[in-house]
Amino acid sequence: QLELITPFQLYFNPELIFKHFQVWRLITNYLFFGPVGFNFLFNMIFLYRYCRMLEEGSFRGRTADFVFMFLFGGFLMTLFGLFVNLVFLGQAFTIMLVYVWSRRNPYVRMNFFGLLIFQAPFLPWVLMGFSLLLGNSIIVDLLGIAVGHIYFFLEDVFPNQPGGGRLLKTPSVLKAIFDTPEDDPNYNPLPEDRPGGFAWGEGQRLGG
Repeated sequence: QLELITPFQLYFNPELIFKHFQVWRLITNYLFFGPVGFNFLFNMIFLYRYCRMLEEGSFRGRTADFVFMFLFGGFLMTLFGLFVNLVFLGQAFTIMLVYVWSRRNPYVRMNFFGLLIFQAPFLPWVLMGFSLLLGNSIIVDLLGIAVGHIYFFLEDVFPNQPGGGRLLKTPSVLKAIFDTPEDDPNYNPLPEDRPGGFAWGEGQRLGG
C-alpha cells in the first residue's frame, strides 16, 4: 500500500534472474499473495495452519527434514515455473503443504465452511474447485498438487515398495544446522554440571 516495494520487483522472471542477476526473485515470488483481501487471508490461514500441523506432527523432531521439504518443493516449482507462465508461486507452495499433510492424515474428516464433509486427501482438490469458483486460474493449484505428490511419493510411498528405496536424503549440512545432537547415554557430566551443582554429601546429624 505504501508502494515502497511493488510486485514488479518481486515477481518470477527467468530473464531478469539469469541475465540481469536479480536472484532475489527466486525467493520473493513466494512471498507475495496479492493485495489484502479474501484471497490473501485465505492463503495466510492455510499456510500457517498446515505448516504448523506438519511441523508439530510428522516432522516433530525433524527440523532439517522439514526445511529440506521446503527446499525440494521450491526447487521443483521454480523449475516448472520456467515452462509455465506463472509470476507468483506462493499459493502453489501452500497447496503443496496442504497436499502433503492431507496424504499423511488420510482418515481425518474435514468440514469445508459447513458445506462439505470429506476425508483429508480430498482437501487439495476441494480447494482447487473453490479457486475455480472464485475465477482464479487452477494452474497454480495443479502445480502445488503435482509437487506435493512427487514429494509424498518419493518420501512415503516409493521407499516402502518392493525394490524401492529412499531417494530423498536430507543433506548432512542441514542436519548439522537445524537438528540438535542426540544426548550421549554414556556421558557423565562434571559435578558442577549435575542438577543441584556439586555433591556436597548428605551431612551428619549434630549430637548424634
